[in-house]
Order: sequence, then structure tokens, then C-alpha cells
Amino acid sequence: MRKIEHIGIAVSDLEVSNLVFEKLFGAPAYKSEEVESEGVKTSFFKNGPNKIELLAATHPDSPIAKFLAKKGEGIHHIAFDVEDIVSEIERLKKEGFVVLNEVPKKGADNKLVAFLHPKSTNGVLIELCQEIK
Repeated sequence: MRKIEHIGIAVSDLEVSNLVFEKLFGAPAYKSEEVESEGVKTSFFKNGPNKIELLAATHPDSPIAKFLAKKGEGIHHIAFDVEDIVSEIERLKKEGFVVLNEVPKKGADNKLVAFLHPKSTNGVLIELCQEIK
């Protein structure tokens, strides 16, 4: 893991939350997109070298909708940039982490992604991200 790639925040209303973060950072989201496979619409903000991803559910059965129903709005995950996601998944499995995606999948912001189960990471959902080249 080379660096924190972004912090994901689950929100109930993306448009309202976009306005909050625009005021907070003094700039609009640099990117918004929908990831149909995850049932989520996202907005990305930059603050210096740091990125924040806002995530809103697009349907009531999506993972974000379930998270919001259980925990409410707030930090959903921390994403780490990796050079080789496949080898990192294998390394982490050998270390005893519970990997939710044995095969990386396409995520937002031109990334391949995989997640580690919070029960193996002190209650924090960890996302691995590799730039798609």
C-alpha cells in the first residue's frame, strides 16, 4: 500500500452533500459518476493531495443503502493506492485478512478495486485501488 487514495463518505442526498463539501473545500466536485454494479452515485473532491469520495445509493438494496440504514451518514471506507492489486490481495489473504473480492472489479474514478471485510481490520472497511492503465 503506497498511500491513502481517498476516504469514502456515505451520504443520504448527494446533491445536498455536494453543496456542503463545495463550501467546505471552496471548490466543486472534480468528478461525478455512477457505478451501476454497486448501486452507487459518487462525487469526488480534492483538498490538496487528499481526495474525498461521497457515495449515495441509487437503489434501496445497494451496499450503501444498507450501510446508511444501519449506521447513518459518515465515513464508509478508507481506500489505499496499490501498485499491483492482484498480488496485494494474495499477500493480504496470506496475512489472514478476509478479502471480499478475490477478483478485482471496476470501481469509480478509473480504478480496479477490492475490499477487505471490516471484521478483519478493526471495524474499518478497507478498499484497495489500482489505476486502470
